[in-house]
Amino acid sequence: MTVPLWGVIALAYHLAARLAYVLYIGLALRREDRTAYLARRHGPEGAFRRFRRMAAILMYNDATSFVVLCLASWGSLSDGLPRVPLLVVGAVLVIVGTVIKLWAAATLGGGPYYWRNFFVPDDWRGPSTAGPYRYLRNPMYTVGYLQTYGFALVTRSWPGLAAALIDHVAILLFYQLVEKPHFEKVARGAARP
Repeated sequence: MTVPLWGVIALAYHLAARLAYVLYIGLALRREDRTAYLARRHGPEGAFRRFRRMAAILMYNDATSFVVLCLASWGSLSDGLPRVPLLVVGAVLVIVGTVIKLWAAATLGGGPYYWRNFFVPDDWRGPSTAGPYRYLRNPMYTVGYLQTYGFALVTRSWPGLAAALIDHVAILLFYQLVEKPHFEKVARGAARP
């Protein structure tokens, strides 16, 4: 279970990348929800474009840092575990998680995927009930995270498994603290005559 130095460095970088992703997006969206800070300065569409650009950079950096972490700590999971079952289970998790995440993203479209409704709330038509949302309340943040655990198993990376769990908890907290209150607020506003 030894992790080489570059694995430790990759873990530290990934945790910093995840923190930057969740904190920047969370704080920016909460500020926008409360004060329309960017929309007042750049208009709703301009604000959304600026936010989306930074959010995309942070999201891609976060995903890349996770892959690098798993590769840098490849084989650190106990050698006593059977390799073939880990590979098979990991591959299945990668496939299921990726398919669900892509299906959910395609169902939502680019605007909702990048939280456009925080900037242009009138465009929000309520929670999606199409695609995987027909079966799961939040497929992107639940089943859609299985690929992180799967990739960590495929690479037999215990820091990858730990990071997958931390990432998953962080995004679920983000949902509870940022997205869900916003959706409830918008729904209450839409319900008023």
